[in-house]
Formats: sequence, structure tokens, C-alpha cells
Amino acid sequence: MNEASEFILIYVTSGSEAEAQTIAQTLVNERLAGCVSVTPIMSVYRWDGAIQSEPEWQLTIKTRRENFDAIKVAIAALHSDEVPECIAVPIVAGSSSYLQWLAASTQVED
Repeated sequence: MNEASEFILIYVTSGSEAEAQTIAQTLVNERLAGCVSVTPIMSVYRWDGAIQSEPEWQLTIKTRRENFDAIKVAIAALHSDEVPECIAVPIVAGSSSYLQWLAASTQVED
């Protein structure tokens, strides 16, 4: 059984649903993520000295901690923003059956 500390959530925002879907599909297809939830949100942030308020798409990426660097590279390649959000937070606890599924879903096949 895998320990929860082996896994992380990565948050990424995207300005379009199409881009968010492309990122999600790519990460799951490459087994870098077990699941990516895509949710419409409203973001308020400072950019170029001005407060911005725009609709965005929030990606919540469930993955192994060891996949962070590869995901960061994929986000940089697939994302249209100059400075894409890509932050990780640890999973401190989870159901053993979900964590087992996440481990299997992100296991690289030989």
C-alpha cells in the first residue's frame, strides 16, 4: 500500500477550456496524472501593475510527487500564458483504495 505522502495535487489555471482539456488529456495519456479535474472559476490577480478579473479554468492534477518536474515541463510546453500557474500541495491523507488507484494510474508501463 502506498503512503499518502507519495502523492500531490498540482494546481494550474488556463484562460480557455480547450487549452485546459488539452493539458488534462496529455497528462493523463502520458500517465503523468491519474486524474485531472477541470472547473470553471473566476480569478482576480495583479498583472502588469493592474488588477485583472477574468474567467479561467482550474485544473486540479492528482499525481505522484516524483512526476512534478515532468508535469512542470509539460505545462510550460502546452500553456499559452507567459507565467503559467503550476503549484503543488501534498496529499496528507486519503482512502487507501483511491491512493492505490492513483498509484496504478500513474505507473509507467514497460
